[in-house]
Amino acid sequence: MRSYVRLDDFLDRIERDIYPEIPGEPHLSLTRTMIDALHKEGMFRAGLRVLDVGCGQGLALEHFRRLGLEAVGVTLGPDVAVCLGKGLDVRPMDQNFLDFGDDEFDLLWCRHVLEHSIAPFFTLIEYHRVTKPGGIAYVEVPAPDTSAHHETNPNHYSVLPRSNWLSLFARAGFTMTHQVEHNFEVPCGPDTYWGFILRRSD
Repeated sequence: MRSYVRLDDFLDRIERDIYPEIPGEPHLSLTRTMIDALHKEGMFRAGLRVLDVGCGQGLALEHFRRLGLEAVGVTLGPDVAVCLGKGLDVRPMDQNFLDFGDDEFDLLWCRHVLEHSIAPFFTLIEYHRVTKPGGIAYVEVPAPDTSAHHETNPNHYSVLPRSNWLSLFARAGFTMTHQVEHNFEVPCGPDTYWGFILRRSD
């Protein structure tokens, strides 16, 4: 039991690393682009239930509401109050310990959240658990070793190579249906995000 106490203490300590996620570029454009693309592919249909993991200040949730999705967000820190102030359904919750039943969501949306996990394989197993069989997950993460050096961000614990992510997705029970590479310029130089469209496979 003492090992679990140490883990709880560690998670409590790194919770201080959480900071507000104020929407800005390129996230504003990329979020809209990907949601519109998945909507055109028929993956986002009115009435489907979607979980936005690490929803920040509700950027994607507002798009989901526009499309008629039944959307729930989870996040930690001051962004919870911001989302509630917008009338969004947001719960304070750790991505590793989702307080939802099995097979609850048709879609899982996760942009720039998985790199904040200290144990991404464990986290992906939790994503798999709450997604319905055959359901879709969109996971987007920053690439390592770009000019932005995302691996040096104080609360980025898992900025991994693409091959590592692909292996973890498969081990967690997801089949990758499509990959997207977002390349763009930031003040320090070129940067890259990887997007993965995954299907829960059982």
